[in-house]
Amino acid sequence: MFIHPWDDALDDAEWQTWIADGHDFGILSANGLPGRAPMAVPTHFTVDDTALLVHLARPNPVWKAIEADPKVTFTVTGDYAFIPGPWRAKPGTPPTDGVPTSYYAAVQFTCRATVIDEPGAKAELLRRQMAHFQPEGDHAPMDPGQAPYGRMLPGIRGLRLDVTEVHAKFKYDDHKPVEQRTDTARRLTDRGAALDSPTAAQQLRRVDRVGTWNA
Repeated sequence: MFIHPWDDALDDAEWQTWIADGHDFGILSANGLPGRAPMAVPTHFTVDDTALLVHLARPNPVWKAIEADPKVTFTVTGDYAFIPGPWRAKPGTPPTDGVPTSYYAAVQFTCRATVIDEPGAKAELLRRQMAHFQPEGDHAPMDPGQAPYGRMLPGIRGLRLDVTEVHAKFKYDDHKPVEQRTDTARRLTDRGAALDSPTAAQQLRRVDRVGTWNA
């Protein structure tokens, strides 16, 4: 993932906070088997210290690719919007001279995958995930041999993705003048389509932290 200096995360806490703020769905990418294209699997995940926890159906073909090469990437994107050219025109130039772009936040993890097949370990992984996604509980015990989840465990495999490298990108025109970025956030809020509102919030957050960009 290419990252301009002005799009880089300001510190680790920035991307960690962004992930913790409900960005828990991404794309697992594994190298393809010889002669095959790379594989990409959309899935929820849970953070466990320096690892990501995932579970997938046993028939998923990605398992063969992971077993052949456990080095994988996991990419999370969000808070994205298309920015029309006129919004980005330089002051004093025709609006039609503005070049459109995309705003987005993205965190890409390079990981080493470990497959989890032992029933007790799989149940523990599911308990950790449910503690995140359904913290109020309201579900049957997740234990091997105990219905209903116990009989479902053979149908899934767990995956621990130990993170070895992180690249984080917050692409919100931080190299543009503060006034222009603030106005773009206003335009996004007024347009109010899809993820315009959270995109505007990210831009204003970066404006507050970055101010005028200095190389």
